[in-house]
Amino acid sequence: MKDRPVTTLFMLMSVDGKISPGASDSLDVDKDFPSIEGLREGLDQYYDIEQTTDLWSFNTGRVQEKMGANEKPFPDKTPVSFAILDNTHLNEHGVRYFCARSREFVLITTNRDHPAFRIREPNLHIIFQEETDLEDALHELKERYGCERLTVQSGGTVNGLFLRNKLFDHVDLVVAPVLIGGRDTSTLIDGTSLVSERELNALGVLRLEDCSVLKGSYLRLRYKVIS
Repeated sequence: MKDRPVTTLFMLMSVDGKISPGASDSLDVDKDFPSIEGLREGLDQYYDIEQTTDLWSFNTGRVQEKMGANEKPFPDKTPVSFAILDNTHLNEHGVRYFCARSREFVLITTNRDHPAFRIREPNLHIIFQEETDLEDALHELKERYGCERLTVQSGGTVNGLFLRNKLFDHVDLVVAPVLIGGRDTSTLIDGTSLVSERELNALGVLRLEDCSVLKGSYLRLRYKVIS
């Protein structure tokens, strides 16, 4: 295994493992949960915990497009550095948004025509790959940019790539007191399903390290990945 950052999957999910209220990009927990009685009362705890996570954050352009990065006003600078996996979702405004927000902003892409290539900002760095290789990208994040610890907050499909490539070290979940359902609604881990006993070594087996009961029937579960 190549030397890489220590990674933690940190997500807000429902009791049935959903990370979105539904299968439409117009639905989002950050936007919708605050309007739902029984969820809004304890939701602030998730954001409080988020403020204590690693100073390197991994996400995807698709998630950030959904959250409005391509249109939002440029934010103030934060101490957090961002690594964003993106091919087609961030426009030029979205790239500049993360340049404004990030201490260091590393874009990982297989798209030679990504708008990031037309931007010159001192904190913008690009990892170009012919094919997406998360292990190589993480190795480069550590070796070139000094990323020692990385919090992963991407979508279910990319979380699935981390899992299948054995790239998770810890899992930190805030569980909201809600059942969402829906076959097409994204879950904590999506992606390729296992189909045979020969593939069972691709499971991520966990050891519980802490379980906290939060206010409003929320839970926080922290695990170490042991295989």
